[in-house]
Amino acid sequence: MSRSYTPGLKILSKTKLIINRILPMKGNVHFKVGEMVKSQDIVASTEIPGNVQMVNVSKKLNIEPDNVLDCMLVELDESIIKDQVIAENKGVFGLFKQQLKSPINGTLANVSEITGQAIIAEPPIPVEVDAYISGKIIDVIDAEGVIIETEGVMIQGILGIGGENRGELKVLTKSPKDELTLDMILPDHKGKIIVGGSFMDHEVFEKAKQVGVSGIITGGFDYQNLSRILGYSLGVAITGSEKIGPSLMITEGFGNISMADRTYDLLKDNEDKYASLNGSTQIRAGVIRPELVIPLEDISLEEKSLTDLDMAISEGSLVRIIREPYFGQVGIVKSLPTKLTKMESETEVRVSEIEFNDGSIKVIPRANLEMILS
Repeated sequence: MSRSYTPGLKILSKTKLIINRILPMKGNVHFKVGEMVKSQDIVASTEIPGNVQMVNVSKKLNIEPDNVLDCMLVELDESIIKDQVIAENKGVFGLFKQQLKSPINGTLANVSEITGQAIIAEPPIPVEVDAYISGKIIDVIDAEGVIIETEGVMIQGILGIGGENRGELKVLTKSPKDELTLDMILPDHKGKIIVGGSFMDHEVFEKAKQVGVSGIITGGFDYQNLSRILGYSLGVAITGSEKIGPSLMITEGFGNISMADRTYDLLKDNEDKYASLNGSTQIRAGVIRPELVIPLEDISLEEKSLTDLDMAISEGSLVRIIREPYFGQVGIVKSLPTKLTKMESETEVRVSEIEFNDGSIKVIPRANLEMILS
């Protein structure tokens, strides 16, 4: 049987999820192998050293560098607060003393008798990594983090922005064809992940942000409005670090595009469940998809992992068209002809025959297909 390998979009009602939760630098891990964690549990933490500020004590007090230590009023590693007097010269006959105040909160890190300068370090910045999903810790990376395994729902999107957010899932539209509108978003949706249908505009996003919505999932969105939210043109950059409030996941593409029935139905089936949404996206090599994951309450961990064969498009595969003129449509692969086919552009490519929901069959270049794993 002919097969074609393409990037796969996962829409899975039950799959094994393995998540790495790693610190940006060495720190402390708070759980052991075999322990169960909840999504909000802090699994590892560390502290990033604060910025340092140089203070020229010698110049400020008009003294020689080798006299600086004698004028310091605080010890090394001692905590100090802004405007606290940290050094004082002896003046003339005990009069006309000059004082030096700390410009910041921090710790006295060093004093040099050669340069006459003191180094004040700002307080360290705490960094915490939570579990992201509920599950079982299957491995601990010493001083770095943990690997968590669970079983649950996974729904991937085409594009997302914003980092990780969590909340109860709420489907606000009546069908995947309906737009998400201003009147649908209520104060009760604060802290929740809301789901629309085919489209939402910039004003809807801003209201959701004002209400305090945790995340938004929509079929389509306008590219220009996406740039307005980010404050710059998206291009092909890696997303996920933006501080925009709600995480946003687009499941179909740019424009008014109905959410795929399978995606919408799976979201509807899991309404009111606690979910984790990550808008991180990488379009270049090493593709990263935005995703929504919902851990199952009954975790058996017996589901087998996906193989390379599962990722191959073959007859009967469910696929999405990712380029015009059928962009966003979903269909079933009827056949994969082995011979090259000449297209309207006069180029010869490998194609697939795709049957859409209305029964029509179209010939589509295989490069324009995306596998939907469900």
